Amino acid sequence: QVQLVESGGGAVQAGGSLRLSCAASVSIFSANTMDWYRQAPGKQRELVATITSGGSTNYADSVKGRFTISRDNAKNSLFLQMNSLKPEDTAVYYCRVSFARYEYWGQGAQVTVSS
Repeated sequence: QVQLVESGGGAVQAGGSLRLSCAASVSIFSANTMDWYRQAPGKQRELVATITSGGSTNYADSVKGRFTISRDNAKNSLFLQMNSLKPEDTAVYYCRVSFARYEYWGQGAQVTVSS
């Protein structure tokens, strides 16, 4: 059973920073893509950032220039550095790892940004 364990969520004031981590129980070396999603109360889950096996990244327009996604294959981990946080970034953040046949999700980490 593949497990993804997220950490690093919390409460910060607007303008602050947080770093989310997602640790996988298996090697992520062969993962095709790894993503961060978020879901705010009453809203649909949305894609925040993606990183491919080759290291290419893509971001939602709302977080470009503020968030940075990265991965460390040696540590089987995915990260999301979030800077200049805004109240509208408040959500539960989920990591997702996609292999050729399966995808796995983390349990979610709450991020709360106060104004």
